[in-house]
Amino acid sequence: MSSQVTQQVVASDAAITVLRNLEATFGPVILFLSGGCCDGSSPICLREGELLLGPEDLLLGEVGGVRFYVDREQFERWNRPRFRLDVARGAAEGFSLEGLAGVRFTLS
Repeated sequence: MSSQVTQQVVASDAAITVLRNLEATFGPVILFLSGGCCDGSSPICLREGELLLGPEDLLLGEVGGVRFYVDREQFERWNRPRFRLDVARGAAEGFSLEGLAGVRFTLS
């Protein structure tokens, strides 16, 4: 099971709107900040339960009621940053759900 740190992520109104639309279409979703080869370091949105979370996955907080996770080692290597989730037009990385709507999540 994952552990939690204090709220380290916030979201723009546009990102929350996209998340709400995705949940209306797909049911509960989660966000995961991938550091893998397929998605670089982009946040990915998946149906809840599609990604098996492990003990090294940190819950950074919730945005719009959607939980946001990251790998603990990656988070520590980046000096425990705070993130702001937003959206931009264009194709999402890999298999992230928002790509079906022609947008992608971004972090700053």
